[in-house]
Amino acid sequence: MRTSHPATTDAAKIARQSTATQNTGVPQNGTAEIDIEAFLKAQDAKDQLRFITCGSVDDGKSTLLGRLLYDSKTVFEDQLSATATESKKYGTQGEKVDLALLVDGLQAEREQGITIDVAYRYFETDKRKFIAADTPGHEQYTRNMATGASTADLAVILIDARRGILTQTRRHSYIVSLLGIRQVVLAVNKMDLVDYDQSTFDAIFEEYVAFAEELNLAAVHAIPLSALTGENVFTPSETMAWYDGPTLMATLEDIELTGERAEQARERPFRLPVQWVNRPNQDFRGFSGTVASGSVSVGDPILASLSGKTSQVKGIVGPAGELERAVAGQAVTISLRDEIDISRGDLLAHPKSAPDTVDQFAAHIIWMDSDSMLPERTYVARFASDQTIARVTDLTHLIDVNTLDHLAAKTLGLNDVGYCKIALDRPVAFDAYKDNRQTGAFILIDKFTNATVAAGMIDFPLRRASNIEWHDMKVDKVARAAANAQKPCVLWFTGLSGSGKSTVADRLEQKLHAMGRRTYLLDGDNVRHGLNKDLGFTDQDRVENIRRVAEVAKLMVDAGLIVLASFISPFRSERQMARALMDESEFVEVYVDTPLEICEARDPKGLYKKARAGELKNFTGIDSDYEAPVNAEIVLNSGEVDPDTLADQIIAYLDSHA
Repeated sequence: MRTSHPATTDAAKIARQSTATQNTGVPQNGTAEIDIEAFLKAQDAKDQLRFITCGSVDDGKSTLLGRLLYDSKTVFEDQLSATATESKKYGTQGEKVDLALLVDGLQAEREQGITIDVAYRYFETDKRKFIAADTPGHEQYTRNMATGASTADLAVILIDARRGILTQTRRHSYIVSLLGIRQVVLAVNKMDLVDYDQSTFDAIFEEYVAFAEELNLAAVHAIPLSALTGENVFTPSETMAWYDGPTLMATLEDIELTGERAEQARERPFRLPVQWVNRPNQDFRGFSGTVASGSVSVGDPILASLSGKTSQVKGIVGPAGELERAVAGQAVTISLRDEIDISRGDLLAHPKSAPDTVDQFAAHIIWMDSDSMLPERTYVARFASDQTIARVTDLTHLIDVNTLDHLAAKTLGLNDVGYCKIALDRPVAFDAYKDNRQTGAFILIDKFTNATVAAGMIDFPLRRASNIEWHDMKVDKVARAAANAQKPCVLWFTGLSGSGKSTVADRLEQKLHAMGRRTYLLDGDNVRHGLNKDLGFTDQDRVENIRRVAEVAKLMVDAGLIVLASFISPFRSERQMARALMDESEFVEVYVDTPLEICEARDPKGLYKKARAGELKNFTGIDSDYEAPVNAEIVLNSGEVDPDTLADQIIAYLDSHA
């Protein structure tokens, strides 16, 4: 890792002098005629740097970005006037304009004095164009910080000189490295509040470099500054004469990037995630999307990754018309010479540099939800243009963001970073994140709330043992059902402890047996004496308990039986997982809807009494949540109706759906 510490060099002096003259990139010429065409060409020739400002709360990120906008003269007079007015109400600088308000646009941000959302701002100088992302420092909004970092080339990590390196500083630095950013500017801010003390800066620099050595960063550029006064932002600081390195602006203008730049993306293997099958008429069928990496030309061979079918590029159409060649970053529609099966979610590639197409992989994930990640719970996994159902099959380790140690863990909480094995319900085409940031990234979404709960970076594919195949039997489920003269299904009883689930299920099985039906009752307590005796009652154990029972129930349905499964099964996600294992109409959810006070009054096993006394932890309805069904096929009220009548209601349902 290369580090940049204050050093007197000719290049540094030149850089300091070049940034002393502020401009917006617009020609400043009061006497000579302006060559507009030459000016526009010069603007087009500038490269663009996308960077993120991050760090802990109150390290001065918004103030720094506001300073950059102000000193680069890219703030309009009406914006500055509005900010001056807002400063009187929300500002923290007395009578002065609070530059942070140029960026903190949300009302809640101004009232709380923190950044909540990601704010993107554009500015430029003679040398470069910039897109800056001001991201939240508050731990609660780490997910927004990760969003901003996902498209950045460089990170400006701020540290309050008074407080030094904090946990959130380390967390943001680790996330930055995970997301593929390889260069960091360490901006030690608020030096004016520590009397511009060099030893304070040196100590922070040394501590950060020691931490960063394990993050696979290419370089750390350290700058002492004051965003409030502007020292070492655009112009060199006279009060910090001991620092003779480049200013922040000089660093941003001159830094050579090693990240995922457009030209580098074009050198990678060709990838086009299909967003849309374009059929304007019966004579044309094309596949639309943005080229994620590499290039493609008319006549090139093409692979449809999911099916493995190949063809040849017949034509390429862009917004302005037909093209001979398309490169990374261009939105195009590609037509092929052959009719092969391609749909939204497929990944077009060159046959000789195909992506991985498997249903398991190892990945780092950043957990972004207040509800913990539970292994074996199912989520929606969304990739570049594809999505499918996913579950974390194994949490290999949790990463301590302070020490980078790998810790044993069973779950991930808000803002935790973990290394996991993930299984999908079907193969998906992808690359390792280190090889392609667009096709190697994914998010996990809660199936019920639609909230994004995690962001992931794929490390490598996991392949199943090649000697394991599904063996088709001559006697199948249809034959077994016919032999039993019944329609097999799962009657999934759910409800609080004491609701009457087991009582009704037991009475129902007696009635079905008397009718000649072939059944089996899986009871929550009974399976914990054998199949699930190794499981406790934590959330993650409850998830695994239901997963095992659902798999057993699936086998019994395949055997042609009517399965009665009586489990509290408190989480909708796991009941949905059980339903997804069965064919359509084979899963019947039976909600035994009994109020908590009635269940507690019954308390047949004395469990509520123990839970109220604190002797029984994680008891559903007391200190662990129960998520009631939303659209259960059958709803029973055991508080008012006897078990025989309730059993008859279920039999009537089965008869009407036979």
